[in-house]
Parts: sequence; structure tokens; C-alpha cells
Amino acid sequence: MDDRVRRALAITPSSSASARTVDITTIGAKTGRERRIEIWFYRVDDEIYLTTQPASRSWYANLLKNPQFTFHLKNSVRADLPATAEPVLDRDARRRVFEAIVADLDQPRHRAYISQPVQSVEEWMDGSPLVRVSFPPV
Repeated sequence: MDDRVRRALAITPSSSASARTVDITTIGAKTGRERRIEIWFYRVDDEIYLTTQPASRSWYANLLKNPQFTFHLKNSVRADLPATAEPVLDRDARRRVFEAIVADLDQPRHRAYISQPVQSVEEWMDGSPLVRVSFPPV
């Protein structure tokens, strides 16, 4: 993986909203058509994750049916990365990741984008999709 791409993926809780904003292109679970959306990504323990505030999400259903997708970096560097999504279902793993994400979102620099304080970890665990993203070796 290119060093510029590695740096773009190496976000921290102090990273800006634009640094963590990407697009993903999934394959529709029902239609089989490509679907591109904008989403934030998170980094916890050197792993990349996708999630959103608690709600049912089409992108998650798409990734459950078709876990291969494209992760589009679009800010500090532009790159279309082939990726695979793995749902995080284990309750302990979900808690660990959501604790880090909620703490990340409670940072002052995200106040303009996310209502503060962020919902509880329990609400995120019960109602938010969560996938770990992996990138195949090049």
C-alpha cells in the first residue's frame, strides 16, 4: 500500500471530519447495482471500521450480502481501494470498538457534525451496524 494511502488511513481521535470522510461503493443486496455513499471511517487498535449512529442502514445490508466493496479516499489523497467488510458481531469486540468510537466522537472538534454528547455506548451497541474493513495485499 502506498505511503500516502497509509497516512490517510492513519486517523486519530483528533483527525478532522474531512480526514475521516470517505465514500464506499457497495453492491445492492436486492438490486445488484452499485451504490455509492459518503460515510466516516474510524480507526481502533490499528483496524479500520465503518459504522453510523444507531439506525438500520442499507449499506450494511449490502455488505452483509456482498462483502467486497470499494473504499474511496477523497480528501488528502484520492484512491479507490478494493476492500472486504467483516461484520463485528461478538458483543465484547463490539463494546471495545464502540467505546473507542464514542470517545472519538465526543472530541470537541466533532461538535459541528455530531450532536454532543454522543449517545451511550449501549445505544450504539444495540442499534448501530459495525464492520471491520480489510484491504487485500497488493
